[in-house]
Amino acid sequence: MSIWEYANPKKFMQSSAAVLPWVAGLSALCLVTGLVWGFFLTPDDYRQGSTVKIIYLHVPSAMMAINAWAMMLVASLIWLVRRHHVSALAAKAAAPVGLTMTVIALVTGALWGQPMWGTWWAWDPRLTSFLILTLFYFGYIALWQAVEDPDTAADLTAVLCLVGSVFAVLSRYAVLFWNQGLHQGASLSLDKKENVADVFWLPLVVCIAGFVLLFLTLVLVRTRTEVRARRLAALLARERLA
Repeated sequence: MSIWEYANPKKFMQSSAAVLPWVAGLSALCLVTGLVWGFFLTPDDYRQGSTVKIIYLHVPSAMMAINAWAMMLVASLIWLVRRHHVSALAAKAAAPVGLTMTVIALVTGALWGQPMWGTWWAWDPRLTSFLILTLFYFGYIALWQAVEDPDTAADLTAVLCLVGSVFAVLSRYAVLFWNQGLHQGASLSLDKKENVADVFWLPLVVCIAGFVLLFLTLVLVRTRTEVRARRLAALLARERLA
């Protein structure tokens, strides 16, 4: 069996219908477990106090904001190379979800930054590149809406996605590229010294799993809606020509 079989709309609708309830259920389980565990069952940090618990929303949403763009990039490249419509529709479906994640990350980051840094916002390299990535999300969504022909819209948004990927990379690795800035390094790392304490790390991992599964759930739902909308548009076009 080839993975490209799932690019067929019919095959995608069948397989996603079977997978979706499981992904949604696991997402709800991980989110409820992780957020309850993190917000109510972990202690306050000795330096940051209760504000440290924003980590359970901020870190997963920021990770998914960047990874959503990465997923859109892969789907866009598949569309440009192989012209599979499901991949283009999946990229389109992921954009509003990714934008929502960026907004959550920006808001929670401001709420966390104010007591820690003494300011709601700083033109830190990571924060600035993340804000630009947010603007690219808005532009990507607007471009889909502005272009009437769906294939042309898919081509143009795929190019925009390629350009915006620069800022997705900068958002992820700005702390490594520039030593200056207020933003701390990674909360999760292969280097155990850089990780947060286990009492915070364990529920954070569960929250991240929940956000990943939530993203997959929403993208599957929205992609299925886009496929149905494309089918409906094709049927209406045939009726007009008949």
